[in-house]
Amino acid sequence: MSSSLCDTIWLSEKRKNLLLLLMEGSRNIEQIKTSLNVTSKAMMPQIKILKKQGLILQEEDTYMLSEIGKLVVGNMLPLLNTLEVLEENKEYWASRDTSVIPHEHFMRLGELGECMVIEPDLNHLFDLPREFTENLLKSRCILSSLSYYHPLYPSLYSRLAKNGVEMEIVLTKAVFERLKNDCKDELEILLNSENTVFKVCEENMQLPTIAVTEKFMYLCLFDKHGKYDHRKVMSFDVSALHWGRELFMHYKKLSQEIIKI
Repeated sequence: MSSSLCDTIWLSEKRKNLLLLLMEGSRNIEQIKTSLNVTSKAMMPQIKILKKQGLILQEEDTYMLSEIGKLVVGNMLPLLNTLEVLEENKEYWASRDTSVIPHEHFMRLGELGECMVIEPDLNHLFDLPREFTENLLKSRCILSSLSYYHPLYPSLYSRLAKNGVEMEIVLTKAVFERLKNDCKDELEILLNSENTVFKVCEENMQLPTIAVTEKFMYLCLFDKHGKYDHRKVMSFDVSALHWGRELFMHYKKLSQEIIKI
């Protein structure tokens, strides 16, 4: 039975798409034809197969998922979402050191949704990506975890603090020491801001950068050789924001708040 169900679902793009459509709610044949851009002649045999397998039900001219259908499609979605994330940027994910992402979060990578890889601009290699800075400056609530020092971060985050943006920032001890030595004025602004919570992670935080706002999620990973190649991932999907917040909270729990130098 399980083998037959696998064949039913995966060996037909039409059947798979219909199951995903019905996960959103019941549809009549006209709505199915419009949504999937198919004809009745092409779709009816597939509907007959899904009904025979007990995955969909029919009431008059309306089709819906059965309880078993809901169970099957509900478990299909995480896999399909993961495949979509990987397919969009195969080379990027194959070249990343993903071991720094906690296992629980890595297994939910599909939640990143429609994400884009930001490629480095060779003429501005040491600048922060425009997509990142423009959206960060428009944000009102920022969660950011940093385990490497970028010379533009202190001025950017201190500017946001002066503008009253709510921020929670988690740093490694090494980055904190660098700020104390090289950017004391910007560090004082951050520590004195009523809207900023500033923490230092006591554990070995190997994830280079994550930033999450109400608008986007931004992630930087080293490559498999531990090198920083200026490539980042960014997503505006709601599921990605949720994923990013949970990942930030993982490091926040391992950190101690700093209130003065």
